[in-house]
Amino acid sequence: MDIRLSHTVGPTERPLLEMTIGDNFDRTASRFPEREALVDVPTGRRWTYAGLRADVDALASALLEEGIVPGDRVAIWAPNCPEWVLVQFAAAKVGAILVNLNPAYRSHELEYVLTQAGIRLMFAVQSFKTSDYEAMVAEVSPRCPGLDRVVIFGSDEWASLLIRGDQASSERLTEVQAVLSPDDPINIQYTSGTTGSPKGVTLSHRNILNNGFFVGELLGYTELDRICVPVPFYHCFGMVMGNLGASTHGACVVIPSPSFDPVATLTACAQEQCTSVYGVPTMFISMLDVPDFSSYDLSSIRTGAMAGSPCPVEIMKQVTAWAPEVAIAYGMTETSPASTQTWVDDSLDRRVSTVGRAHPHVEVKVVDPETGEAVPRGRSGELCVRGYSVMLGYWNEPDKTAKAIDTDGWIHSGDLAVMDEDGFVAITGRIKDMVIRGGENIYPREIEEFLYTHPDILDAQVIGVPDDKFGEELMVWLRLREGAEKIDADNLREFCTGRLTHYKIPRYVHCVDEFPMTVSGKVRKVELREQALQILGL
Repeated sequence: MDIRLSHTVGPTERPLLEMTIGDNFDRTASRFPEREALVDVPTGRRWTYAGLRADVDALASALLEEGIVPGDRVAIWAPNCPEWVLVQFAAAKVGAILVNLNPAYRSHELEYVLTQAGIRLMFAVQSFKTSDYEAMVAEVSPRCPGLDRVVIFGSDEWASLLIRGDQASSERLTEVQAVLSPDDPINIQYTSGTTGSPKGVTLSHRNILNNGFFVGELLGYTELDRICVPVPFYHCFGMVMGNLGASTHGACVVIPSPSFDPVATLTACAQEQCTSVYGVPTMFISMLDVPDFSSYDLSSIRTGAMAGSPCPVEIMKQVTAWAPEVAIAYGMTETSPASTQTWVDDSLDRRVSTVGRAHPHVEVKVVDPETGEAVPRGRSGELCVRGYSVMLGYWNEPDKTAKAIDTDGWIHSGDLAVMDEDGFVAITGRIKDMVIRGGENIYPREIEEFLYTHPDILDAQVIGVPDDKFGEELMVWLRLREGAEKIDADNLREFCTGRLTHYKIPRYVHCVDEFPMTVSGKVRKVELREQALQILGL
């Protein structure tokens, strides 16, 4: 009997783009100069591809005037705004490595990344929501000796920088751009680390340009598409699947708001006649929840992408009623991000119950976590990925890179999956303890390490528990020092606020004298989860 193994390769008929992001952007701008490339709904600003290219080139020339050379790290700390897009393409044109900073970072997280990545130049907004970015930068910059300059968007310094770049000769930019390689590192995105320290996922032109291109190919993008992007640019979802998915096809990126707002997203889709909309499941749930949802004209919506965390089947069914060709994508930052995706002509059943098939030029397999051997189709195992999309490595951390990517080039996801006879993959769970809350990957160890700084906490164990809105929420089990007053959710939130990113603050707190332990002395988190369901009535 012939047993088919859970191992497959995506289609290879369409070749990879063997060029840099800057060269590809210029090619698109030359093909579609008068088509809209970028629309910022909140401010009403609009760019054609010709106009966007002119502004990108001015900023790129300004970076060269500032002494930025290929390989230098340039950071951006901002919510979604047109300036984010300008910096993304300008940095790529001069070969600078763009380092994405999460808008929710607190001072200690900002300092760690600025130092670990060796940032030379940083762009930021003055403030966002309750965060005073300028004050935090002023606080940490003395401890970041490599940071030469910080430019605030909208300031006189920003305006003069653009003028300086506009007046500079274009010859130097042309020369620099010509010697860049598609394999050069171009982007660093930090993921939470299981040891408490984020790791800098380092990606090349080849990695992210092609991933954005093939996401768009599978969604059927052309220069006629208009993509509403409410997902953050600091994630691969926004800057790769969104910005590069658009620029590789001559499509338009529509920014509905600085951060996700369901009404703003629906309004932008209707007013700008968007043909595609992106979101993690919680975003689509929030949009469907808007009281007058049916009053928005969404007739132009054809497709879109839902990714970031497992999607409830019923929600996917509701979304396909108004976005008939919406796709599910699966991946991780380390794979640029998409590794599998449903196609527009896949059946509804496939699109609501699986994360699709292997992406073009990507190899996926499901293996026995113990042996590393591919399992028969239909059997659960760990999902592994290999191909052009696998990261260059973790920035300046070769040991951690070697642990993530094996000697054969496979990256191990830590996710449990099942591959069916036709190559469709369903995610069934996670080997690791990672919690996915509203599309944010959260590693319990990072939070546990922080909670150990509380004077009354002896031990902390963080787990994920089911949540209708966010998919998962955080619950922490605490052992307190003798004589300490009981800690509840309000006490803990007060302690964490301003020191820990808001989505990492546990919603539920449960204090115990002892944790259930294995014979070898390890905490049984499986048992904690089982008990949590009873305690919370889930």
